[in-house]
Amino acid sequence: MTKGYSAVDVVAEPDAMVVLFRWRRDPNTYAVKVGYPAAPKSPWTGLPVNSIDDWAADVECLLMEELDTGLVRRSRRMVRDGYVLLDTHDAPDPWPAGYSISPVPIGDDVELALRTPPPARVSHQPGSWLAEAGMDVTIPHQLIVEARLACWLQAYVDNARGEPFVGHAAASWQDQRHTIARLDVVHIQPGIPSTVREALARVAVHELAEAGALHVVTPIDHPDLRTLGFTPAYDGGLELHTRRTAPPSDPTPKAHRDNPGI
Repeated sequence: MTKGYSAVDVVAEPDAMVVLFRWRRDPNTYAVKVGYPAAPKSPWTGLPVNSIDDWAADVECLLMEELDTGLVRRSRRMVRDGYVLLDTHDAPDPWPAGYSISPVPIGDDVELALRTPPPARVSHQPGSWLAEAGMDVTIPHQLIVEARLACWLQAYVDNARGEPFVGHAAASWQDQRHTIARLDVVHIQPGIPSTVREALARVAVHELAEAGALHVVTPIDHPDLRTLGFTPAYDGGLELHTRRTAPPSDPTPKAHRDNPGI
């Protein structure tokens, strides 16, 4: 259907079909409900269709468009029968009002230059604009040198210039198989709403899960992380398991079971 999508099954239920699939290297099995056609009309364009095959093809196009525009990340979630059911109905905007989040660009040439001993001079180091805005980029730079950087995100004001930059988050791999990740940095500038910090952490966890992380740990113990499903770790800090298997009747906190974020 689209890059990163892997079909698992289609289950017929009385009111709809349930399409089960895997997404990138995320450990979860996801599902979306697709209503049965009540009229010869495309669920994607709303235009008439001439056959059930045409209708099914438009369902595929609709799902492709949804997946390519962040369906897995922006949907509300509910664990059901071992899979995660996605629902975009009344889902909140994934970005805080007035802000956006994107990966910090890191080119192969820059990466190589940072790793070469002695440190090479790089005319445009990754995240230099964050440093110019007063943020400490030492940790992500060190993770690049050690080839352990799992993701690095930046938050900025959503305007025509994409500035000023107001925060960043970085995470590292803790094992060679890339199944355990550590959220090393989640920073926002003074005066920036805490919703930006929460969004940075949420997007970072999605990035890690989609890269194959099963477990995310962090020394950062902040209430914003707990709202995303992080819980205290036995050795200090917080932890989160990216695979959701608890049924709705399980006493797992609601943030784990029905959450628009993680």
